[in-house]
Amino acid sequence: MDFRPRNQKNQSISELRYTYSARNLWSGFLFGIGLVAFIDEAIFHQLLHWHHFYDKSSSSIGLVSDGLFHALSWFATVGSLFMFADLRRRKGLWLKRWIGGVLLGAGAFQLYDGTIQHKLMRLHQIRYNVDILPYDLIWNIAAAIMILIGISFVIQTRSSLLKMKEDGRNGQ
Repeated sequence: MDFRPRNQKNQSISELRYTYSARNLWSGFLFGIGLVAFIDEAIFHQLLHWHHFYDKSSSSIGLVSDGLFHALSWFATVGSLFMFADLRRRKGLWLKRWIGGVLLGAGAFQLYDGTIQHKLMRLHQIRYNVDILPYDLIWNIAAAIMILIGISFVIQTRSSLLKMKEDGRNGQ
């Protein structure tokens, strides 16, 4: 017996992509935030001990802030994966759009961290007691590259959506 979710009609791949395009993008975006936050937490906070999420107080407060940051990244990752599973169940997963969302989320979070949290709020720096400029440049350029590639994927899939919509109008 073949399982078929309720409310799913016999839709074409084009119709499914059109229907779930926003969910693909948001699921990827949340996953990107969670993934980059996890990498930051695991590598720079825990393995290298370069900084905590909040370095303006004691080490104990820094560890608590790391725990809250880690919990937030975990919730974003788990939430995005529930959305991903639902997209697969509905046969609405559009991998290229989802990956575009991942890159956008990852890049946006990293750029936010590198500019707002590092420079404007001064919650922490990437590293202390070194020339910080090369670290900041690599951090923010990597973020910009992820954003640009993510935007490229989203634009490509959006163009495809518009073409599907146009073809649908012409076919009727």
